[in-house]
Amino acid sequence: MQKLKWVLYTLLFAGIITSCEKDDICVEGNTPLLVLEFFDAANPSANKNVTALRIIGEGQNSTVNTFTDRSSVNNVQIPLKTDVDATTFLIISNSATNDTGQETGNIDTLTFNYDRIEDFASRACGFVINYDNVSPELLSGSGNWITDIEVIRASITNSDSTHVKIFH
Repeated sequence: MQKLKWVLYTLLFAGIITSCEKDDICVEGNTPLLVLEFFDAANPSANKNVTALRIIGEGQNSTVNTFTDRSSVNNVQIPLKTDVDATTFLIISNSATNDTGQETGNIDTLTFNYDRIEDFASRACGFVINYDNVSPELLSGSGNWITDIEVIRASITNSDSTHVKIFH
């Protein structure tokens, strides 16, 4: 009887140990952000801050939250939509609000078209979306502050370096 108890306990313990799995914590899987860097149109090799920059996704009620709103910066990271093949942003230079609550900055409308590529990261992370064939489209107008756009990397698989240069 003692031998049978010992065998049962050993089998139970072995079953518990072999059924354990690695913790499902996602550390490596994130959909990358689009990295924009701003340059001086008169001196294309020099970075140039955009004063009081505000970026709003078209149809959204809030600003992009990946950088400080209305800050003066020369690069930002912004999210692209993962469920459609285009994302449109209102990119506002010299953003301010007048007495009636209206935006008074210089607003340019910029659409990014792309192909979405689903990539399985892990069981914990699930799928991440990478982007390929990124191509910007600036809605032209008489008061555009953005003068030119250059794609540096058309494939977005990480947020480590610049994908698109914007000249102003």
